[in-house]
Amino acid sequence: MRDLIGRTLGHYRIVEKIGEGGMGEVYRAQDERLDRDVAIKVLPEEVMEKPDRLARFEREAKAVAKLNHPNILDVYELGDHDGRPFMATELLEGETLRERLGSAALGWRKATEIGAAVADGLGAAHEAGIYHRDLKPSNVFLTADGRVKVLDFGLARHRDAEVDKDVTHAPTITRQTDPGTVLGTVGYMSPEQVRAETVDQRSDIFSLGCVLYEMVSGQRAFTGDSAVETMNAILKEEPTDVSASGAELPPELAGTIRRCLEKRPQARFQSASDLAYNLRTISSASLPSGAREAPRVRDRKRSTVWFTFAAAGIIAVAAGLAVWAPWRDRSTVVIPETDRVLVLPFENRTGDTALE
Repeated sequence: MRDLIGRTLGHYRIVEKIGEGGMGEVYRAQDERLDRDVAIKVLPEEVMEKPDRLARFEREAKAVAKLNHPNILDVYELGDHDGRPFMATELLEGETLRERLGSAALGWRKATEIGAAVADGLGAAHEAGIYHRDLKPSNVFLTADGRVKVLDFGLARHRDAEVDKDVTHAPTITRQTDPGTVLGTVGYMSPEQVRAETVDQRSDIFSLGCVLYEMVSGQRAFTGDSAVETMNAILKEEPTDVSASGAELPPELAGTIRRCLEKRPQARFQSASDLAYNLRTISSASLPSGAREAPRVRDRKRSTVWFTFAAAGIIAVAAGLAVWAPWRDRSTVVIPETDRVLVLPFENRTGDTALE
């Protein structure tokens, strides 16, 4: 809404509009009290009279405000100006993971780094008893300075909260890009969400598995011609092995993604922290088997072969001298009576001390 630009909400002066979605419009603003740039999220006027949307807006602010983690968006304040609720958060510069995936494919190592950071953020939320329930690429933000932030806890639920089945479990499904779904976003929901069951942290792990699958393959794990078909695939079908996409990745990563996407929650990783550790271990490992050999390894092999041939040559020369010696012409070749050895200089340039 253009009428907000230049106005002041509380002690925040609105500068420009930077985004919008079903749950609010986002503006860049100046915090005149602390002299810093912030983001202000304001509910659109058309949803002001909808109690469920207002409740979700407040729920998101309260859920994130309980968390203090580098991989979760910081909420500074939940306020109200002339009856208009707003949320002040840190201002992020960069792009969403959805935007990044639309411009270029991610390598497996970058995907594991992003996945581990997201798992860290989810782990902090889970420890606080908060489950995201709507993790997808558009809710992961990649900042210009290399940080990863989990966004939009609007569907978050506290494990001790009373569940309103009329709101939380209503089987409302929209298209993949539509915001404001009740159960989550089709294609990233866990089987428990599709069945409208109460979820826990393992549902977020399934959703993160979907995101990991898409990052490394460029394709979604579960698709269909309609929302219903996609939901059926989540419940009954196994995704195509991520290695079949043609992307080069370690088999350990493919196995990790498969485990995240297990139909039964008991078969998945049981905590986001364990998943984060697993991803970092894979990320720090060497290239997958069958990958192009590193130059240092090839040089060492060449040096080893050269050393072997050189040693064989020395042995051959020594053997030849031994055979030829009894028949040599003593009038032309004079060999002193004292013993002699042949010494040739060799330098081990392989870097492998075992060859010394």
